Amino acid sequence: MVDKSRLPSRYVSVGPASAPHRSYYYAMGMTKEQIAQPFVGVATCWNEAAPCNITLARQAQSVKKGVAENGGTPREFTTITVTDGIAMGHEGMKSSLVSREVITDSVELTIRGHAYDAMVCLAGCDKSLPAMMMAQLRLNIPSVFMYGGSILPGKLDGKDITVQDVFEAVGAHAAGKITDERLDKIEGCACPGGGSCGGQFTANTMACVSEAIGLALPGSAGAPAVYESRDDYAIQSGAAVMQLVAQNLRPRDIATREAFINAARVVAASGGSTNAALHLPAMASEAGIDFDLHDVADIFKDTPYIADLKPGGQYVAKDLYDIGGIEVIMRALLDGGYLNGDCITVTGKTIGENLERVQFPTDQKVVRPVSNPISPTGGVVGLRGTLAPEGAIVKVAGLENRQFEGVARVFECEEDCFAAVTAKDYSAGEVLVIRNEGPKGGPGMREMLATTAAIYGQGMGDQVALITDGRFSGATRGFCVGHVGPEAAVGGPIGLLRDGDTIRIDADAGTLDVDLSEAELEARRKDWQPRESSFGSGTIWRYGQNVGSAEKGAITHPGAKAEKSCYADI
Repeated sequence: MVDKSRLPSRYVSVGPASAPHRSYYYAMGMTKEQIAQPFVGVATCWNEAAPCNITLARQAQSVKKGVAENGGTPREFTTITVTDGIAMGHEGMKSSLVSREVITDSVELTIRGHAYDAMVCLAGCDKSLPAMMMAQLRLNIPSVFMYGGSILPGKLDGKDITVQDVFEAVGAHAAGKITDERLDKIEGCACPGGGSCGGQFTANTMACVSEAIGLALPGSAGAPAVYESRDDYAIQSGAAVMQLVAQNLRPRDIATREAFINAARVVAASGGSTNAALHLPAMASEAGIDFDLHDVADIFKDTPYIADLKPGGQYVAKDLYDIGGIEVIMRALLDGGYLNGDCITVTGKTIGENLERVQFPTDQKVVRPVSNPISPTGGVVGLRGTLAPEGAIVKVAGLENRQFEGVARVFECEEDCFAAVTAKDYSAGEVLVIRNEGPKGGPGMREMLATTAAIYGQGMGDQVALITDGRFSGATRGFCVGHVGPEAAVGGPIGLLRDGDTIRIDADAGTLDVDLSEAELEARRKDWQPRESSFGSGTIWRYGQNVGSAEKGAITHPGAKAEKSCYADI
């Protein structure tokens, strides 16, 4: 038995003053023995909004079993998600990044309000993964994260396809390259069941982060959502959190700066989503660690890209699972000297100890050894220059040409650019600029997959570039630069661009420049007026009032550095 005198739940379960609280627990069928045990929140994002989250309720029951079998009392609760695949391409995408903060806040309030001692968090869709890990770091009670698992690939003409192919098929259809019947066939078979999008898009990227940073059990992120082996990992996650309670091993003990460096290396090596450069700084802020976009970019710069995964490569998440999962990437990086094996994890052991049982498989083509990388630097590159003094990010995995120079074609929102692309009202050599889509200006920093996929589907992916103060889906490919900062809404250079300005992008040199003198930029700045927000009230308006720059993770509060006391210590 764990001594509850040092745990938060003593306020609602111990002593005469807790009699009213205990009466509520009796109403739910709890016994005296269960009330006397540590309370473990089991938080999930289960809903019927999309396949990403549909298997989480089942897995949560297994987590609860693991908790109960190891001396804990599980208390299940759910929170929201906004699923990007459905929110994409319309105003609903403004809800997506905002949902990361709402999920984190709602988990915090539930844990605080009910004085839970520990938690296991299950997540499926893009923003819910970093959101749950942010909550764990913010509250700093013993915690285990568990990914709900990826979707199995669809099959068409003997080939694996994902939702990325559906988005790109829309562009091909608009260009007259495929028929209505072909589009119907693609959409009907791309997503065969439950689970998150199957390439190395944002969900699978952040699932890699969960293992690399040490907040998830080794191997737990790999199995597809529909596999029953996920239930075994769920039971183990429930058991593991009880061991963490006994040891008083907390998330901030695990997610150190070195652990964040490990996580960024795995993102780089896997050709992961540019969104990791937004979520890792946000997670670090919750732990009181300085770790911004530029820190992430520096790590990407000297980490080899070794995993041939979609969207830049050939393989899907199930292929990675079949050869041994994320641990294969980590083993390759550890063997090559790129991973810190001394970082502690939720197993109570170090990364190096966890990987002792893992052998790098040589009879496969999904992951290469670091001695033979796809490219010597990571699949994502940070940029900086006269057009992005606070930085920007571009995914180079799969790109043959890493430089682009062209004239600007400026759009004030995504819808205007998408309409032009759909109508093929753009030309090779142009740099399409979508502005007023940043964290504050959107508000909400929308992803642009509908537009970028349409460009690629029209066969123009290597003939134009796209830059935005918004962001991109992990499924985006092509020369697409996001997170440009400062954003247009606060007077950043992207807000001063005009049609015809010459823009230069160099992913090798890490630069993003506009061919304008500082004097010309300053003259334009005097005439600049911020665009009025399309929101005057509500959650998205409130987010726009509070959110910071993409450079720091688009966070809405000061983080652990400013906290007066930590919840775990109440």
